[in-house]
Amino acid sequence: MLAERTGKIKPSPTLAVDSRAKELKAKGYDIVNFGVGEPDFDTPEHIKEAAIKAVKEGFTKYTPVGGIDELKEAIIEKFERDNGLKYSKENIIVSCGAKHSLYNIAQALFNPGDEVIVPAPYWVSYPDQILLQDAVPVIVETYEEDNFTLKAEVLREKITTKTKAIIINSPSNPTGFIYSRKALEEIAEIALKNNIYIISDEIYEKLIYDANKHISIASLDEEIKAKTIVVNGLSKTYAMTGWRIGYAAGPKEVVKAMTNIQSQSTSNPTSVAQKAAVAALRGPQDCVERMRREFEKRRDCLVSELNKIKGVSCRMPAGAFYAFPNVAQFLGRSTEGFEINSSIDLSMYLLEKASVAVVAGSAFGAEGYIRISYATSIDNILKGVERIKMALEKLK
Repeated sequence: MLAERTGKIKPSPTLAVDSRAKELKAKGYDIVNFGVGEPDFDTPEHIKEAAIKAVKEGFTKYTPVGGIDELKEAIIEKFERDNGLKYSKENIIVSCGAKHSLYNIAQALFNPGDEVIVPAPYWVSYPDQILLQDAVPVIVETYEEDNFTLKAEVLREKITTKTKAIIINSPSNPTGFIYSRKALEEIAEIALKNNIYIISDEIYEKLIYDANKHISIASLDEEIKAKTIVVNGLSKTYAMTGWRIGYAAGPKEVVKAMTNIQSQSTSNPTSVAQKAAVAALRGPQDCVERMRREFEKRRDCLVSELNKIKGVSCRMPAGAFYAFPNVAQFLGRSTEGFEINSSIDLSMYLLEKASVAVVAGSAFGAEGYIRISYATSIDNILKGVERIKMALEKLK
């Protein structure tokens, strides 16, 4: 008999789509994969060289559970340089990816029955990680006309005596939108008034476009910093998804609890990957800007092409590498034996009949939308959108 908690969670829809797309590709289908959130660039050379050097020098043993001092110091430098935040090593933990950091936070903070406010659309793992602690994800709908950001007046209505934390993801996966300083200040005021933690997922902070700016809610003042755990990592910024290095910064008592939990689960992050992370954070950053500029070109192309499709509307995302087009007009239509009653139906139709992989909006708590990753070439974007257009035109 399995533990009851296993029935509360579901496999990641994004990875499921990617798996099915790869399965079809292996069978010879020409699949355009807009499903997975992974940069298509290679890890920059100086980062790979640091890892090779670490291997050759025998840096392949256990390290301290929460990360080597050299990496913690590099993370501290990064926070001060990029976010105006000052931390000590006791405020920092390095984990096996940002997802692992978030899981450690959930384990350290949430008791059975605690409520955690999760704005929707949300990254798919937030609710499940909360449920695994027997806590309650309180899903709060946000709206396209508000750029999918949580409004203060709505947040106030959702606060109860059981509310333990609020999760903020800016730039957002799946929408690509960011929170303004004013919006963050309003959320911070409510959190402080109600003694609520803020979990700020900032994994896409370096992928910001146009004149937009990333603001960490922890940087607003010392009071809110003391109630905020900032989560970040190397995967998106440096094309290091497989290296599995994430980190968190927060109150020392929370970080200590997270470290104790990690000591009994994974122990330390991979030694070689930690050395590579030091090179990423302390090395030249022009590679980051090159990738950011290319993502911006792809974003402009994708959104422009999507908005040419009759019945599709897509707002211009401010960050990350996702577009979140509204496809609600196609729900209730059908063709070739396919009944399109949900975004899941639509995503399966596009995969099976158009050889295009997208992720259903319902996976993120937002029916009537699909998520399209533009972490792929402009040629693929043009080809994929044309296929989407032709497939949607068949729906009557």
